[in-house]
Amino acid sequence: MLKILKKIILASNNPGKIREIQSLLSGHDMEILPQASFVQEEAEETGQTFLENALIKARHAARLSGLPAIADDSGLEVDALGGAPGVFSARYAGAGAGDRENNVKLLTKLTKVEDDLRTARFRCVMVYVRDAEDANPLIAEGTWEGKILREARGGHGFGYDPLFFVPDQGRSSAELPPEVKNRLSHRGQALRVLVSKMADASI
Repeated sequence: MLKILKKIILASNNPGKIREIQSLLSGHDMEILPQASFVQEEAEETGQTFLENALIKARHAARLSGLPAIADDSGLEVDALGGAPGVFSARYAGAGAGDRENNVKLLTKLTKVEDDLRTARFRCVMVYVRDAEDANPLIAEGTWEGKILREARGGHGFGYDPLFFVPDQGRSSAELPPEVKNRLSHRGQALRVLVSKMADASI
């Protein structure tokens, strides 16, 4: 008998993030559909926390697609900058800024910060909503500790990956093979917790 996969929309238009999450969910009985298949406009991220933004995105995608949705909000927290860029990571250098501009701004801000004080972490909050009005969304979180390099290294990944040094690997996130990054990363951690919660809830 052919097994019917559960269709879930992934509330993101970020190609790198879509690839990561689809890879992490391969092997599960889910068909992960990118938001662009149903929803052209992205939700306005007006939340002040990762959780608020993740829920805004998930509910927006579920409302417009009629499907359950998974969304995450994630970013880089740099201790020497008081946790910045945080929820503003994707637009740190301004609205419409790309990875290069965001990385340049980060390096500029940290120019005078000594190496041992350049500690940072990636944080991810991931949610699953059954529908746009789901009053009991499933929520998971993951963090990944590291340090900020003085120059970019590596050609994998996206965002701040080339500047994020992973001490126990001796490499930047962008130098790690995708399967290693998925095992270690904040997003991988959060997604594994979320999938476990989905299984417990028989979703």
